[in-house]
Amino acid sequence: MSYLVLARKYRPRNFTEMVGQEHVVQALTNALTQQRLHHAYLFTGTRGVGKTTVSRILAKSLNCQGADGNGGITATPCGVCQACTDIDSGRFVDYTELDAASNRGVDEVQSLLEQAVYKPVQGRFKVFMIDEVHMLTNTAFNAMLKTLEEPPEYLKFVLATTDPQKVPVTVLSRCLQFNLRPMAPETVLEHLTRVLAQENVPAEPQALRLLARAARGSMRDALSLTDQAIAFGSGQLQEAGVRQMLGAVDRSYVFRLIDALAQGDGRTVVETSDALRQNGLSAASTLEEMSAVLQRMAVFQAVPQMADAVDADDPEAAETARLAALMPADETQLLYSLCLHGRGELGLAPDEYAALTMVLLRLLAFKPGGTATAPPAEKKTLTRAEQAPAPISAPVPPPAPVAPAPVALPVRTVENFEPKRPLAPASQAPAAPEVVAIPVRVAPEPGERLQPLPPTAAAPASARYTPTEEGDFWHATVQQLVAAEAITALVRELALQSQLVARDGGHWLLRVERESLNQPTARERLRAALEATGHASQISVEVGVVIDSPARRNAAAAAERQRRAEEIVANDPYVQGLMRDYGARIVPGSIKPA
Repeated sequence: MSYLVLARKYRPRNFTEMVGQEHVVQALTNALTQQRLHHAYLFTGTRGVGKTTVSRILAKSLNCQGADGNGGITATPCGVCQACTDIDSGRFVDYTELDAASNRGVDEVQSLLEQAVYKPVQGRFKVFMIDEVHMLTNTAFNAMLKTLEEPPEYLKFVLATTDPQKVPVTVLSRCLQFNLRPMAPETVLEHLTRVLAQENVPAEPQALRLLARAARGSMRDALSLTDQAIAFGSGQLQEAGVRQMLGAVDRSYVFRLIDALAQGDGRTVVETSDALRQNGLSAASTLEEMSAVLQRMAVFQAVPQMADAVDADDPEAAETARLAALMPADETQLLYSLCLHGRGELGLAPDEYAALTMVLLRLLAFKPGGTATAPPAEKKTLTRAEQAPAPISAPVPPPAPVAPAPVALPVRTVENFEPKRPLAPASQAPAAPEVVAIPVRVAPEPGERLQPLPPTAAAPASARYTPTEEGDFWHATVQQLVAAEAITALVRELALQSQLVARDGGHWLLRVERESLNQPTARERLRAALEATGHASQISVEVGVVIDSPARRNAAAAAERQRRAEEIVANDPYVQGLMRDYGARIVPGSIKPA
């Protein structure tokens, strides 16, 4: 007896056996139950997701006679009547499948349409299934348009394609279109587990995960690869054998690379790249696997609850969660972009492993907040209050911070606290800002006379703040850390956007509005910076409403300077004379304080 491959042996024979296409199954089931039948259906999707399978099940549903021969149109074909068995075996006379890839001319389509004038011989409906319909020529499409729009009541069209963009809109408008989605690796994994259990083939879970990922959304590809893996492993599926068959990179290399990059260990990065070369593993596959791991790390960093609920049986998920907590979110995003762009550079380099090493070392060169051996280039670091990004409600310049004296602390504190090392006083409030002249090239309309530009009335709501007892001290502390470049990137944003709520000895309590800023790595780096400058040795961060933060205070100063600059220009006698005598005008946004 000849062997039947898994992809054909386990092809679904009814809608209940289909996996991963619930949206299509639900729509067709309801339509068949209510007998709201369209005359033409178009199924789109990548290879191996079930387009031909859905077509055959639909044909059986339309023509099923029931086990007793008295059945009608149903969403659950019996599978035992003559119509069902003949359609499954491919010999039902009223069900015609046409492969448009090899029968794409107008003659083949006309030959098919000539059969439309005859009523069904055995079944209830004639069903014409045209696979890869986008391969038909324009004349073939034109030949079938009229019949497709108004077919006889006993005729149904089923079209399938992997490229709906090439199907004329005149055909699309005559069909009900269903998009069959690529299947998630988890869905493929569950189906493979059931199939191998029925086949009594022992399989390791990691081997099935490799096959599910390698299928890239196609269930047929997954079953075909499983057939190949069974033959390769002599009747059993082991991770090492499947990985060798697929040529996949062991993710232990990927985890080692990401761990080394997170810790800035260039030696391990180079040694791991050399190990990939010696084992003959693909550099492109390495970057692809790294991109997949980094994408999942980014999800864990954005939604920490998912990292806490990882499957304990999946060691890769646990390792990914560990790396997500180890690497800052900004470095994860940077490394992900480098891996994506690096895949395109592999073909340009004389040696793909050298290109792989350069892609990985590039992160160390551009590592946020990292150190470099070469003299660093000029950094555009936020070092002054006037460079902070936010405007403010009450346009009042921030008071000059001085070394804080012991004061009564908020209710949430336990005892008074005096810093170990007083802060250096910041610069006093600036004098009236200088105004930078910006040339205006907009000529006034003839006779046009405009009023002076009104000064800023109020700052945006995002810049408003209410002074708190700890606000002055925290603002001065953060400005000192920023000026010394002791905090950068995400850590700097955490400090700028937070409010110091209470100080209890060496423990400080901060509050932020966005959960995305409250990252474990950022908190630890901020605590280390504060401890290094003689401040808190321990910090806690809560999420809540922030009414006073360094960023809001910096924005207040910027808004006040802008208002004063606009007021100086608007009240200047020379400017007023130009507007009065020559119709000059002040272009909004052209005034910038020096």
